[in-house]
Amino acid sequence: MARLGSKIILAASLIALGACAKKAPEQLPPPPATEQPDTGDQSGVGTAPVPGSQADFLAKVSSDKIFFGLDQYDIDAEDQATLSSQAQWLQQFPNVRATIEGHADERGTREYNLALGERRANAAKNYLVSLGIPASRISVISYGKERPEALGSDEASWARNRRAVTVTVQ
Repeated sequence: MARLGSKIILAASLIALGACAKKAPEQLPPPPATEQPDTGDQSGVGTAPVPGSQADFLAKVSSDKIFFGLDQYDIDAEDQATLSSQAQWLQQFPNVRATIEGHADERGTREYNLALGERRANAAKNYLVSLGIPASRISVISYGKERPEALGSDEASWARNRRAVTVTVQ
């Protein structure tokens, strides 16, 4: 009799677990929209990015990226112009915070590239701070060689991957 009771409990447990299993949807949801939905208005009104958003930042600054030489993290004149453009935008939106991502090319160890990416991000942050942006509004993160922009093992790809990227945070 005890054996029959344990079989009943086991069967009830299996049925209960089967009822909890998630079933795959018949149709996957659409991918997230990257553009504003079409409102049917072809006048161009309403297509401007929201002020203070990442899209607005990208539309109004000269670039969200600065680039570095091999094993370098110094800010050259071109980087200064880009960061000055970013600082002007950040001054217009004092409630927007920014994260600066430091990146490196694929050469070197993971640890070395994480440290180099951090030095690059901090160099960009320090320059923005020197232009009047409060340090408390800027955070840094290093991805080292983990998030390449260009896939390839050639100088052109490596040059595109040695960068710091400014991303706004709402």
